[in-house]
Amino acid sequence: MTESLIPRLHGLMKPNTLTVFAGVSMLALCGYPAYASDDDEELLAIREQIHALENRVVAIEKRRHGERVASTMSRKERQNLSSSLQHASVKSVKSTNLAEGVDDVPVEPQARFSSSDPRQPFFHFGAPQQTETQQKSSIDLSSSSPLAITQTSVDRLPPVFSIGNISVRIGGFLELSNIWRDSNLTSGPATAWNNFPYANSPNHGLSEERLSAQLSRLSTLLEANPSASTRLQAYIESDFGGSGGSTNSVQINGYVPRLRQGYFTFTQKDWGFHLLMGQAWSLTTGYAKGVLPRNEQLPAVTDNNQIPGITFTRVPQIRIGKDWGQKYWLALSIEDPQATVGYSSTLSSGGRLPAVGDNAEGPRVYYANAGGVLLNPDTQYTDNPVPDIVLKGAVDTSVGHYEVFGLARWFRSVIQSPGANHTHKDTQFGGGVGGGMTVPLGTPKLQLTGNVIAGEGIGRYGPSLLPDTTFNSRGQLTPVPEMRGALGLIGHPDKSVLLYLYGGVETAGRRRYTAADGNQYGYGVTDQNLGGCDIEFGTCNAQTRTLASFTTGGWWHFLDGQWGSVMGGVQYTYIRKFAFRGNDGMGNSVYPTTTGNTVYVTFRYLPFQ
Repeated sequence: MTESLIPRLHGLMKPNTLTVFAGVSMLALCGYPAYASDDDEELLAIREQIHALENRVVAIEKRRHGERVASTMSRKERQNLSSSLQHASVKSVKSTNLAEGVDDVPVEPQARFSSSDPRQPFFHFGAPQQTETQQKSSIDLSSSSPLAITQTSVDRLPPVFSIGNISVRIGGFLELSNIWRDSNLTSGPATAWNNFPYANSPNHGLSEERLSAQLSRLSTLLEANPSASTRLQAYIESDFGGSGGSTNSVQINGYVPRLRQGYFTFTQKDWGFHLLMGQAWSLTTGYAKGVLPRNEQLPAVTDNNQIPGITFTRVPQIRIGKDWGQKYWLALSIEDPQATVGYSSTLSSGGRLPAVGDNAEGPRVYYANAGGVLLNPDTQYTDNPVPDIVLKGAVDTSVGHYEVFGLARWFRSVIQSPGANHTHKDTQFGGGVGGGMTVPLGTPKLQLTGNVIAGEGIGRYGPSLLPDTTFNSRGQLTPVPEMRGALGLIGHPDKSVLLYLYGGVETAGRRRYTAADGNQYGYGVTDQNLGGCDIEFGTCNAQTRTLASFTTGGWWHFLDGQWGSVMGGVQYTYIRKFAFRGNDGMGNSVYPTTTGNTVYVTFRYLPFQ
């Protein structure tokens, strides 16, 4: 019986150290009876074989770890092993190299979260021991767009647990922001830049201050590696920037979770192939490197509506990408944002436009509907005939990242022409071209970023939400020309400090016509009486022509350790809004303008970093 145990024990000892000592303990503790002196000799031989196997394990461990001998055997197991062999004629285990200094050797974790080893348990929690890798902070402020600030930096975190062969990482932060604006927008931690009121409003110059924790964020990244060149990832990110029908700040500030991002990706490294499906940052958004998700070049600002001048949005999409050596990139995205409509007078969907020429009435237009199942019934959704299409090319060089892209959009309305008893559909084309860059300025501690886009019908892709379209005299949705751009300077005076300075501008052009009543309609009209824009309680229907902004601020990562990190940020933004020209009712031209100032003070606790 004991002879059959020896080769079986030898086979068990090959996979890992824990198996060796389990086998040793079981054999030693079995207490086989000694029926004769032959049995004693046989037991002595077995003990000698165990000792030889022990020495082989020690040699393998030394080759694997160099001079540092690591063992997965617990202290109790070592004591049991020593006790079981105390009567052996060979040396005690305590005298072997295996026990020397073992208390100073860190225990290797048994779970390897990204491994495809089929022996991994189906559900396994990570060990609480802090290894050197885990103790190193995942917050890196040396980037021009640090993920720990702009998103959640979940990619740099170790897995928390695994489900089968899928590793699970959890990221996020708890945030408290104090927001101050010199004009009241009654807005949370996202500033509606185009809503700063003119002097006719009582809210102009009425300062607003509020505390908010709505931007506290949680993210989860799941990853599997079916092969050395294949990677599957699923990412979901949420905050509390949504509001339900019963949401208020009177009794409790019960703001609801919302979907920021939720998508999965497939990557085949050998082919340089990338696929994304779900809701993510638009491909029109600038990137710091390549065109892959979670590499976006987002301003490191605290305001959740970014800054005027940048191009961004988060939308459902299908994206296909290709890279050549992780240097040259090409991506095509099919995206589904809503359109915005601007008009010189109030016109709901189904209303009639002013008459033109000899017609007694104008065309009736339908362009939006209230949300239905799983959509917001209090919001109007435009009738998009097809998704938007974005094509982007990028290159990463030793002197920076550069990219160019093209955007194609389609806008549809349903029109009942004057005198007609039926409707017809009309589709108009819009789009634009843009580009971006991220360049180090002679040192990694200083970077310059910039982006620009020009076209027609591109207002939805900016934070100020200037209109994509307006109506012409026939009821067609006519894209509004627009240009938008921003430039940023990001500095890193210390590894724990980031400073930034941004300037941005958005400007729209005219799309107008003259109706039978002699008045102009559309967007960018110049015959309106805007004399009341500077008089309190006066009438002001000014249409925005240009928004210009200046933003400065910084972050300080002032606490870091095994229990998370704490960062503080402060930001100041000055904005100036310019309207299209009007008159004062006495033949004099007027150009209404207004300004706005915002100050953010933000603190974030990042428990996973």
